[in-house]
Amino acid sequence: MEAGSSPTSSSSTPPRFAISNQFIQQLNCWMNIILFMSRLISVVGASGVGKTALVRALSNAYPFETAYEEHAERPFQTLFKQDPRYALANQIDYLLRCAEQEKLLRLSSRIGLMDGGLELDFHGFTRLFYQRGLLAEPEFDLCRRIYRVLRESLPPPELFVRLCADQETIVHRLSTRDRINIVSPEDTALFSSFLDEWLSSIPPDHVLTLDVSNETLDYRQSVNAILNRAERNEG
Repeated sequence: MEAGSSPTSSSSTPPRFAISNQFIQQLNCWMNIILFMSRLISVVGASGVGKTALVRALSNAYPFETAYEEHAERPFQTLFKQDPRYALANQIDYLLRCAEQEKLLRLSSRIGLMDGGLELDFHGFTRLFYQRGLLAEPEFDLCRRIYRVLRESLPPPELFVRLCADQETIVHRLSTRDRINIVSPEDTALFSSFLDEWLSSIPPDHVLTLDVSNETLDYRQSVNAILNRAERNEG
């Protein structure tokens, strides 16, 4: 080593972590998606109360981004109707499909409107099937864990529209619709009690309850009530 020269340090300063412009752009993009996610309305109620009909009436009156329960498309629905051993597979499929639908609706610039939804499938149908002995306790616990993980990863709907109707109306609608009915009219009271228990934990300003027993086929009264509530929430 030459005289007057400084010894070279054997340890070097670790390089600073560099954040690329591309990473920043992607982060900003996802933050914008989260901040401007579409608001979501979920229509809930017992089987046969008229959820699907109301969602169709609402979509004709306002440009909602809609998602339906897709009973005919669900791979385990018919199997479950024929064999109760498919209850667990059916419920997991519905829970996952609801979460997928929510994610898609939230990405739209329009208000999302769901026929049923994640809460209805767990708090209503999954609890009912467990109560009826169609799901064993470990199976029910698995559904509960899946529901909680899915809900923790997605924000809940901003508004739940709870539909109610008298027993005679529900029995008539269930008997006339062209769809696989796993829930019977005799299940309505228990099913509704599960919904009541769950909805009691939701802030009242996030729930709109409508009695559709005497509604017209175009659901004019309910459509107007929901649109007015949606506009108020937007404001």
